[in-house]
Amino acid sequence: MNYPITLAVGMGASKKNNKQSIRAIDVATGEDYTRDIVYVTLKGAFDAGKWIRKDSADGRWYRVEPNTKHTMKETKKPMKKETPAPAVAEIDQSKVFAFLQTCVEKRPEEIIVQDLTWKFICRSVLRGRNVLLTGPTGCGKSQTAFAVAKALDRPIFYQNLGATQDPRGTLIGNTHFSKDSGTFFNESAFVKAIQTPNTVILLDEISRAHPEAWNILMTVLDPGQRYLRLDEAVNSPTIKVADTVSFIGTANIGSEYTATRVMDRALMDRFIIAEIPFLNALEEKSLLNRLYPDLSPTAVSDIAEIAAQTRQEVRSDSAKISTPISTRSTVEMAGLMLDGFSLQECAEVSIYPLYSPDGGMQSERTFIKQLVQKFIPDGTSDTLVEDSADGSTPNLPF
Repeated sequence: MNYPITLAVGMGASKKNNKQSIRAIDVATGEDYTRDIVYVTLKGAFDAGKWIRKDSADGRWYRVEPNTKHTMKETKKPMKKETPAPAVAEIDQSKVFAFLQTCVEKRPEEIIVQDLTWKFICRSVLRGRNVLLTGPTGCGKSQTAFAVAKALDRPIFYQNLGATQDPRGTLIGNTHFSKDSGTFFNESAFVKAIQTPNTVILLDEISRAHPEAWNILMTVLDPGQRYLRLDEAVNSPTIKVADTVSFIGTANIGSEYTATRVMDRALMDRFIIAEIPFLNALEEKSLLNRLYPDLSPTAVSDIAEIAAQTRQEVRSDSAKISTPISTRSTVEMAGLMLDGFSLQECAEVSIYPLYSPDGGMQSERTFIKQLVQKFIPDGTSDTLVEDSADGSTPNLPF
């Protein structure tokens, strides 16, 4: 499945028995994805009159407003493909800035980054540069890469390097043996992608990749080389990277990310870096309102404020927690609350498990529970100690 993908949700007939049921149809190709989607997700979107959209391979579907230009019936025919954006050499130098401004106008509402950062990333891709998006986990780095490719009308190839167990097989290919044809080499999808003009290649979780993957990518990412060697033997064939291919990497950099590796300085030097920080409270509220317009303002505000306070706490000199609540988590919480979960229940299943209970009353989980409780009205007074009959505060044994 290529990403991003938008599915129209509505009543339709099954291909097998022609029985009416809720269907999910790709608005671009007409392909039926109903069996790939959890029924609860389909039912919730159908009841809310929404479609669903998936921007990356993280397993999450988001509700979006239906596109009135397309119906369930119309999606059975492939839509006309848009003309790809021209290579930078085909753009008049005096019009580059104006072109980048149109990219700003094409930025999806759910991608909230500064205009300067967005134009910088788009310009880098347009120029065939390698861009490394850095920032905390769950802040939207991968989604930003997908959105940039779409704004430039360019195909995107997704490669999760953090989940790669066989770097050579994934990035180069494998040698196989057949009784009929003997030994033969089967090149990887990555090899095909780097030879496809105007492609954006997303190297997701590059900071979690095996060092062997870094070694393979050294010549691929080097602007003076731009080739992939299929074997280490002398005179082995090489694959040249197409001139208009650009690479976007994503990385979590910092001591708190224990599963990441210290990236080789030579590899880092092959990228220009664009930071994608966490959203502030107002931006978080704006995002949640766009994704879940039916969610109450109070729920949106509570979720955004809880996340903002954890991010502020992490930056303090004597932080009581080591990791903040990510935007990915706030979106998940908003979805749960829209489906009827209370804030307390959301916290129990999606926030508390992220924090260790070690340390008792001084643990990170205790701190998070105390923070969440501030946003849960229970009908009691804010005063923790009752006054005595004469109005004075009683002496306490501590």
